[in-house]
Amino acid sequence: MTEKYSRQIVLDTETTGLNPREGHRIIEIGCIELINRRFTRNQFHVYINPQRLVDAGAMEVHGITNEFLADKPVFADIARDFIEFTRGAQLLIHNAPFDVGFINHEYSLLGNIGVLEDYCAIFDTLAFARQKHPGQRNSLDALCKRYNIDNSHRELHGALLDAEILADVYLQMTGGQDSLLGEDHSPEASSESQDFKAIASNRPALKIIYSSEEELAEHQQRLAAIDKASKGQCLWSA
Repeated sequence: MTEKYSRQIVLDTETTGLNPREGHRIIEIGCIELINRRFTRNQFHVYINPQRLVDAGAMEVHGITNEFLADKPVFADIARDFIEFTRGAQLLIHNAPFDVGFINHEYSLLGNIGVLEDYCAIFDTLAFARQKHPGQRNSLDALCKRYNIDNSHRELHGALLDAEILADVYLQMTGGQDSLLGEDHSPEASSESQDFKAIASNRPALKIIYSSEEELAEHQQRLAAIDKASKGQCLWSA
């Protein structure tokens, strides 16, 4: 991560197929808002009439039928609301090139409104996961298993559901939420709200507990396993 954004939006889409260049369109957008890494109740969720049929293979993935989409708004009807919802935020997207490619294709069909990157920043959580866990599976399901996130209710893909799951995964991958209760625990806030006392200079020496030979051996075995899995990238072995 480069620049810190206070407002982040976790985004996912469902589509009629795999490639917008073949005329495939977006049929669902789901967005979850995070402010300072905390969930808000603000979200953007819409189903879209793609003005074409959904491929059978795609329907098996997300279960969204042509009949269900028949009376939904077209992308042009929701475009302005979507742009305003995402404006100025950092979008967190798993495999961002896929979703961004589809959104920019929809923008291109509307004419002179630019591309998604004109309105917000993009952060690819899949690329980040691959850097963090090289050589391992980094699909959303695999990351849920790795970070002990319950996704048992995810029988089919869905944009809003997947955005909710990705939000949990992202927070775990990047260190968890800053606060479960929502208070400001920044150093500046803490120094203003708490009194600190200096430790007495004549205090007893701290007790030092050394690792046993067995513990050191287990530690070295663990480092060797990490080094092998990361293809020599284990920092603790340096």
